[in-house]
Amino acid sequence: MRIMQETAILTNIHFEEVFSTSKGAIYQSDSENCWYIDFAGKLARFDYRNLLKLKKAVYQIDIENLLLDNTKTPDLEIIFICACDHCYVLSLLQIIGLKELLQGTFVMLELNHIIYDRLHRIVA
Repeated sequence: MRIMQETAILTNIHFEEVFSTSKGAIYQSDSENCWYIDFAGKLARFDYRNLLKLKKAVYQIDIENLLLDNTKTPDLEIIFICACDHCYVLSLLQIIGLKELLQGTFVMLELNHIIYDRLHRIVA
């Protein structure tokens, strides 16, 4: 019964795709004022502040250094964000995919802001 209730709640949420790649997608939900990231086999909900924290955490990973490191350490990174329920354990290829997804998303958001600003200047 509980599963049916959760499904009913999710079907009422309207997602707008912001950006997607072959590895995943990021959606915006205006009704919930949040973002959903479909990546690495899970759909995770983030508010904008935590989305920025995720971006910062991913951008701080030195992928080149990890690729050139010839020690026997595992090629995994744990990405954990304070005040957020989600944690990612990702391989280097997944980190590159998530970084690409986040970069594209923030480019789309900036482009949307520029278009919105230009249209309001024309009307005003």
